[in-house]
Amino acid sequence: MPSLLERLARFNHRLSTRIVALSGVALTLVLAMIVGTLWLSWQLEGAGAAINDAGSLRMRASLIAVALDEARAGRAAEVAAQVALLERTLDGLKHGEPSRPLFLPDSLDILIQFGLVETGWRYSLKPAISSNSATPARESLLYVDLLPSFIAEANTLVRMIEEENARKTAWLRRSQMALAAMACIGTIAIVYLLYLWFVVPVQRLEDGIARIEKRDFAARLPVGSHDEFGHLAEGFNRMAYQLQSHHRELERRVDMKTAQLAAQNRELTALYEMTAFLHESHDVETLCGGFLERVMRRFDAQGGTVRALGPDDGNLHLIASQGMPAELVDAERCMAADDCLCGNAATQGPPVIRYAREPWSPRENPFVDGCRKAGFAGVAAFRIVSQETTLGSFSLHFAHDHMMPASQVQLLETLGRHLGTALQNHRLASAARQFAVAQERHLVAQGLHDSIAQSLNFLKIQVHMLDTAAQENHIDEVREIVPLLRGGLEESYDDVRELLVNFRTKLESGDLKRAVADTVARFERQSEASVDWRFDETGGPPLPPDRQLQVLFILQEALSNIRKHAEASEVHVVIENGREFHMLIEDDGQGFEPAAIAARGEAHVGFHIMRERAARLNARLRIDSAPGAGTRISLSMSECARQAA
Repeated sequence: MPSLLERLARFNHRLSTRIVALSGVALTLVLAMIVGTLWLSWQLEGAGAAINDAGSLRMRASLIAVALDEARAGRAAEVAAQVALLERTLDGLKHGEPSRPLFLPDSLDILIQFGLVETGWRYSLKPAISSNSATPARESLLYVDLLPSFIAEANTLVRMIEEENARKTAWLRRSQMALAAMACIGTIAIVYLLYLWFVVPVQRLEDGIARIEKRDFAARLPVGSHDEFGHLAEGFNRMAYQLQSHHRELERRVDMKTAQLAAQNRELTALYEMTAFLHESHDVETLCGGFLERVMRRFDAQGGTVRALGPDDGNLHLIASQGMPAELVDAERCMAADDCLCGNAATQGPPVIRYAREPWSPRENPFVDGCRKAGFAGVAAFRIVSQETTLGSFSLHFAHDHMMPASQVQLLETLGRHLGTALQNHRLASAARQFAVAQERHLVAQGLHDSIAQSLNFLKIQVHMLDTAAQENHIDEVREIVPLLRGGLEESYDDVRELLVNFRTKLESGDLKRAVADTVARFERQSEASVDWRFDETGGPPLPPDRQLQVLFILQEALSNIRKHAEASEVHVVIENGREFHMLIEDDGQGFEPAAIAARGEAHVGFHIMRERAARLNARLRIDSAPGAGTRISLSMSECARQAA
C-alpha cells in the first residue's frame, strides 16, 4: 500500500492548493502542540500555586491554634484574622484565581480530597473555634485535638496535587519531545514532498530539454499529475511532437529541395555543356550531330534525328541521325512537314510525345509504322526555334517506355531554342562573311578602277594612236608613243604590285606602328618626296586589328594619291593614339580644287574609298586643299567613336 507521503505526492490538485493545504496542516499541528504545552505549563503553574496555598492551610490552622491558646491574653482579633485568611485560602482553592493563576487540578481524587479538607474545616475545626464554651481553655483543647486530622488531610491534598503536577510535568516533557520529533519529521516530509512536487518535475524537464537540444525530438515527459508541472509536461510533449513533426516535414522538404537542386544542377550542367559546344566553330552537320549525340546520352535515347525546315519547299530535310535504321533514314531523308511527327512538332509548336502503348490517330499510323518496326516504343519530337522563327525539329526515339516529366520536356524545349540560336548564328555568320567578301570585292573594284583601269584606258588610247601612226608610217609619232606606253606599263605594274601588297596586309594588335613604317618606306622608294612621320602613343589602348587595317588602308590611299598626282617634295605624317585617335597627312604638292572634286562625285574613287573606310570606323575624315597650296587630310576618332566602331 502506498504511504501517506506517496498519497500526498499524488494529490491531484494545483501546486498552490497543495502548498496551502500542507502549510495549513503543519501550522495546525504546530499550533496544537504549542497550545497543549501552554495549557500544560499553565496547569502546572496553577497547580504550583495550589500546592503553596494548600500547604499554607496547615500553617494557618497551626497559627489559629497558637492564637487560640493566646486568646486568653487578649489576642482574639488575631484569631479572627487568621480564620479569615484560612477561609480566603480555601475559597481560592475551591474557585481558583485565573489571574495568578491558581486552581486545583481537575482530577476527581483531588477534588474529593479537597472536599474532605474543606469539610474538616467547615464542620470540625471552625465550629471548635466559634463554640460558646464557657471556658476558652476547653475550646483550645478541642481545636488542638482536631487539628492533626485536618493537617493530615491537607498533607494528603498537597501530596496528591504534587503527584498530579509531576504527571503533568512528565506530559509536558513528552509533549516537547513529541513537538521536536514532529518538527524533524515534518521538515523531512515537507522536503520530500517539495522534492517530489518541484525538483523531480524540473529534473525531468531539464532532461527533456537536453534531449531536445541533442535533436532527440522523440523525447516525452511522463504526466503523473494534473498540477502546473503536469500541464507543463503536457505542453512540453505537445511542443516536442510539433518539433518532431516540423523536423520531419523539414527533412522531407530538404530532401525534396535537394533532389530538385540536383535535377536543376544536372539540367544546368547539360545546358552549360550544350551551350559551350554550340558556341564552338563547327559546320552545320557537325553541330547538329554533336547536339544529337549529347541529347541522346543525357536522356538515354536509343535513336534520334535533326531535321531542318527548308525555306523554299517547306519540307523537312534530314541533317543528322543516330541509332536509326539505314532504310528508315533513306526513306525519310526529305519529307513533307505534314507527313511526320517531327513536322507536327515544327509546324504546330508544342512538343509531340507518343508511346506505343497509347492509341495512335489514323492519320499518324502510316508514319509511325517505320518507328515501330525499328523497335522503338516511344517518340518525342521538339521544334528548333530562334526568336520565334521555326528552323526545324529534332526527335528522340526510345526502345522502352520512357516517361518524360514536365521538367525534361521544358529542358528539351530550351535545348531546341539553343540549337536554333546556334544555327541562326551560323547562318548570320555565313551571311556576314559573304557580305564582307562582297565589300572587299567592291573595294578591290574601286581600287582597280582608280588605278589600273585609268592606266589601261590611257594605254588603250596610246595603242590606238600607235596603230594609226604605224598605218600612216609616221615613225616620229611612233617613237614618241612607245616611251609613253613603256611608262604607262611600268606605272600599271607598280599599281598592281601596290594593290597586291595592300590586299595581303594583315595586322595583329599593336602592329600599326610597324605597318606605318613599312608603308612610308615603300612610298619613299616609289617617289622622290621625303617623308617626316611621327607615331605618338599617349596612353590610348591599341586599336583592334580590323580598325588598324582600315587606318592603314586610308594612309596607303592618301600616299598613293600624293605619289600619283601631288608632285610633292615633302610629306608629313603624324599619328596620335590617346583617348582619341588622330591621323594627319600633309604634302606641299600642287593641290587641287575641292569643289571640282566634289562635282565629280564618285569619279575620284580614291577619295570615295577613304570616306567609306572612315565611315566603317565611325571616324571623321576631312580633306583640305587649294591649287598650289598642297593637301591636308585628317582622320579623327573620338573616344565614343572608338568604343562604338
